[in-house]
Amino acid sequence: MTINESKCRNSYSCVRICPVNAIEVRPQKAHPVIVSERCIGCGLCFVSCSRGAVEFRDSKDEVRAILSSGRKTAALIEPSIASEFDDITDYRKFVTMIRSLGFDYVHEVSFGVDLIAAHYVELFSRAKGKYYISANCPAIVKLIEKYHPELTPNLAPLVSPMIATAMVVKELYEEDTALVHIGPCIDAKDEILNYRSGKLIESVLTFIELRQMFDEAGIQEKLVKMSEFDPPYGYWGALYPLPPGIIQAGGLKRDMVSSKVITASGSEDSLEAVHDFDKHIDTIHHHFNLFFCHGCLLGPGMENHSEKFRRRALVSRYAEKRISTLDHDLWQKNMDRWIDMDFSRGFSPNDQRIPEPPEEAINEVMKIIGRHDPDEKIDCGACGYGSCRDFAIIVAKGLAIPEMCHTFNLRNKQEYIETLRQTNRKLAETKKALKESEEFARREKEIAQAASDMLHNMLEKLTSGVVIVDNNLKVLHSNKSFINILGEDANAISEIIPGLTGADLKTLIPFNVYNMFTYVIREDVPVVSRDVHFDDKMLNVSIFPIKKNKMCGAIIRDLYSPEVQGEEVITRVSEVIDKNLEMVQKIGFLLGEGASDTEQMLNSIIESYRKRSNVKNKT
Repeated sequence: MTINESKCRNSYSCVRICPVNAIEVRPQKAHPVIVSERCIGCGLCFVSCSRGAVEFRDSKDEVRAILSSGRKTAALIEPSIASEFDDITDYRKFVTMIRSLGFDYVHEVSFGVDLIAAHYVELFSRAKGKYYISANCPAIVKLIEKYHPELTPNLAPLVSPMIATAMVVKELYEEDTALVHIGPCIDAKDEILNYRSGKLIESVLTFIELRQMFDEAGIQEKLVKMSEFDPPYGYWGALYPLPPGIIQAGGLKRDMVSSKVITASGSEDSLEAVHDFDKHIDTIHHHFNLFFCHGCLLGPGMENHSEKFRRRALVSRYAEKRISTLDHDLWQKNMDRWIDMDFSRGFSPNDQRIPEPPEEAINEVMKIIGRHDPDEKIDCGACGYGSCRDFAIIVAKGLAIPEMCHTFNLRNKQEYIETLRQTNRKLAETKKALKESEEFARREKEIAQAASDMLHNMLEKLTSGVVIVDNNLKVLHSNKSFINILGEDANAISEIIPGLTGADLKTLIPFNVYNMFTYVIREDVPVVSRDVHFDDKMLNVSIFPIKKNKMCGAIIRDLYSPEVQGEEVITRVSEVIDKNLEMVQKIGFLLGEGASDTEQMLNSIIESYRKRSNVKNKT
């Protein structure tokens, strides 16, 4: 059994219904996982999954290969065909439909039931105080081998009717004849592997797969003639689909007082029966005839799993019809022929029980699912387990997760909704603040852009050259005056690269000026008003840091330009006046009023020069 993850929707119905906790749900896994070593093949998970995500091993291609191999082939049919194929009006039409698939022989397992039933009568009669559990249902056998290994000696050491029928058919035909079993049981696919390394019966088809093969081959009842099963024919073995059918086939008493056999079917009754057999067989004093399904009326390999009592009636009617035409003498002759075959078998304990977790781990899970008070009993059963404690034990064993608890999920959901509500509220507030921030940033950007445009325009109108460079002395920005000062080559470059952005300053200015820029970047101190010869020009250079060791700027003036000359003369005369004033003040302190006349004279000279300079500029 496997889970198809593409179909799985994590409803956990398979996990809840698994009677032996063979399906794990782990936090790191996206979907449940069937642990094959722990699985008993009962098929409850397959039946319970509404999405069809639980799948079993498909044998159709394997059977097609057998049918096309050229070997003789025989189909072994369970008598529960009456329960499954109620849409086929006559079983003899059904037999022909099987032959139409390519089978050479078609045998009914009911004769094998008769043989094994007779051996059960003998086994029970010589039990001498030892009590047995029937071994006809492979799911029951696995349940005991894996989860009650101490009861393995109490399993009836007899093969199932399917295997008994196969042994008889092998005697009838050539050893190379290929046998295929067809029935309602999924776990029969594993059971056949225990005999002759899987060569006694080579494949198993469920009734579901048989219907699919009929459809694919276009085989319909209305298109075929009637034919009978191949002998030997069964007697009361036709009642095998009913839980007590094999008991009746053996002629054992079934009344409440004198019968020494208890029959139980269905998962709940079977599990309880095994438990009671283990704990109280010394009180019960009965053999147990167990079927994990409701007999073979509603096996997992059938399309229909409802209307149990209607299907029971169908099987009874079918058995009556088969028995009414039976040649009893021939049946007895065949029974005598094969009754002494060796139908014994053995069993292998395979303990898959998981040790009980410590009480601390169980209590921790109980707290996680909100059961802080051990006396508080909710036990809603929504998780599929008997009680909250049972569920906590499964979680502590690592087979389930707390999210399977309905109340845990509900509480988490409510907490999540509240958290989501608060998050949405905070998100709305953040969104509003972000919108306001974006609006503020937009206005700031507009202001910054306007300031940048204004600054750019102002820089472009300056008669002094302005340049800003990074720590690699690459030009970040320069104005037109800077480019004009550098000459024709710089102007040509600026036509391709506006503002000389990205240009290497080393290629544009004298080396000694370049060293000044390097010094300012490295030392983070300004260089103020240095006069430098450049070609036929005298440049006045002032360099100042903008970002420490990252960026600096420079103002460069051409001292020979008319605009700068007058300003420079005035500036430098003012510097001389300031220095002379400082000296005069010192002398005046010694000589008195003479300094005042000198200051007036020098000021008049400056004023006179300024007027002449203004007149000259206007003309």
